[in-house]
Amino acid sequence: MPAVQEGSDPVVGAARYGAVPTLMDSLLHDVRNPLNALSINLEVLSEKLKGETGEVPASQAKNIKAMRDQIQRVDGILRQFSDFIVLRGGGPGEAGLSEVARRSLDVLAHESRRRRLKLQTAIEPDVKVRLQDTSELSFFLVQSLLRAFARSEAGTEVGVAVRVEGSHAVLEVTDAGGSAPEQTPDVVAALGLRCAQLGVEFQIRAGVCRFIFSRA
Repeated sequence: MPAVQEGSDPVVGAARYGAVPTLMDSLLHDVRNPLNALSINLEVLSEKLKGETGEVPASQAKNIKAMRDQIQRVDGILRQFSDFIVLRGGGPGEAGLSEVARRSLDVLAHESRRRRLKLQTAIEPDVKVRLQDTSELSFFLVQSLLRAFARSEAGTEVGVAVRVEGSHAVLEVTDAGGSAPEQTPDVVAALGLRCAQLGVEFQIRAGVCRFIFSRA
């Protein structure tokens, strides 16, 4: 009888991940339905509380606002993560490197805190790049950041820089892992392959992961 392979087998991992975008898309749809229902009923309740004065009593207005804010927050979080998980594909064109970098840091904020890492950012504003597939910027950001996290000890720094260099835009993710063995070789291979397919220069050495794009 053949040995049972670990659940971390790359083929198994790929199959697991392959189901995630579809599940996430379904989750987003199904969760937003009750969120919409909650929002509608909250407004109905608010109208009922107004009574003859036309205003929600001060003692209850704060609770109504808090519930409304939390519904909007949950909806925003779902949208934010969906943009990074559900692969919808993108065509050639311009993409905001600075914006995607900041949004990626927001998406991975919990993970960086969980690992007790210090994030240092130097992101120049409004840096735009030209790509054959604009949706891949989030892939580059998330994967390079997760690689840096995996190489970093608690209390050390991970740096994210976005800058303009002449006719190019540079994304650089750094960590303090030095020449330690690569923790995520499959990620490095995937980044290299996708960059080669899209004509993005990709450089990686020890604790430095750098992408060089054509500016828009």
